[in-house]
Amino acid sequence: MRRSEFDRAVAEEFRGGAGAVVSDLVLTGIGGRTAAEALAAGVPPRAVWLALCEEMDVPAERRYGVGRLEPRRR
Repeated sequence: MRRSEFDRAVAEEFRGGAGAVVSDLVLTGIGGRTAAEALAAGVPPRAVWLALCEEMDVPAERRYGVGRLEPRRR
């Protein structure tokens, strides 16, 4: 997962609360840091996304493959 995919996934899943979730929610799965702190420290976006999903009880079917853009049609 790229950072841009992470940003899209968070925005889609958490809508208007996405900014607060990333900057305020402390995630035990990544060392008691917020998502923003973890990303700044170099934690891979995929690991941060999965920690967010775990903490926020996001259903498994909405955890994988999100954030990707549809392939371009030729």
